[in-house]
Amino acid sequence: MNFLAYSFSGFLVGLLVGVTGVGGGSLMTPLLVFLFGFKPSVAVGTDLLFAAITKTGGVWVHHTKHSSVDWKVVRWMAAGSLPFAIATLLVLKHLMENGQEITKAITFTLGVALLLTALSLLVRSIMMRRAAQVVVREEEEDDLQAIGRFHRMQIPATILTGAILGILVTLSSVGAGALGTVALLFLYPKMRTVKIVGTDLAHAIPLTAVAGAGHWALGNVDLVLLGSLLVGSFPGIWVGSHLSAKIPERVLRPVLASILLLIGLKFVMVYGLVAVLRRVDSRVVGCLPHLHNGLVAARALVINIFTNPTFLAADL
Repeated sequence: MNFLAYSFSGFLVGLLVGVTGVGGGSLMTPLLVFLFGFKPSVAVGTDLLFAAITKTGGVWVHHTKHSSVDWKVVRWMAAGSLPFAIATLLVLKHLMENGQEITKAITFTLGVALLLTALSLLVRSIMMRRAAQVVVREEEEDDLQAIGRFHRMQIPATILTGAILGILVTLSSVGAGALGTVALLFLYPKMRTVKIVGTDLAHAIPLTAVAGAGHWALGNVDLVLLGSLLVGSFPGIWVGSHLSAKIPERVLRPVLASILLLIGLKFVMVYGLVAVLRRVDSRVVGCLPHLHNGLVAARALVINIFTNPTFLAADL
């Protein structure tokens, strides 16, 4: 029964990805946490490998049929993202070995990444339209300084952007798609839009693969779940890509952005409010017992409002 439910969820996410082009991580990870009650760390780890596998076909199409991957940009992005992804994994491993809980850090980062993704969905179409209007001479297409925003600082800016994405994606599984595209549009305003998409996709594969493999080593990957999601997602992406011409993206994209905004706020607020209440409580306990009891009750109320019984209430 679970296999069918997971596969159907994979189909729905694949359908939305095919129609809107939104990265699967921003849709799949919250679904696994809220609907099926998986720990955020397992949802993130499984989704990273899911993304690495599903994005591979897209890169093959962009590279072989459209020649729309700028491999120089991919290499410079990866020079920042892969080392910082590995460093983030080592930090998580160190925290786990010392008995410290990583769920809160992953969940808070996931909330922040979802908020950024929601905002990126609202500005992405505008930036893509502007990029499509830019005329670049053929001899300039391979010159990163000519098509870039920061000219001589273009390569360091690209590496720095990759490093930020490496940390964010490793902790949340969100950002390799939607945020990566917006980052490239900002860094390279004169790059052709089809090349922006292909380059972002090509960079996302090694990043999600390295981060996913690291989470697998940490025990944060459910292989049965991964297989079930893949079975459903491929037909969903195929159907969605054929429906994309018939369903107006300008309607779906704001709706998805609003949903991701609400989910991101839920992730951020529950841990942010609980952390604030706990800090205040630690300063008044012992001297103001009545206020202490009130803060404990308030913290429990926040947990009940923003979480369901399966959503890590015990971990808070």
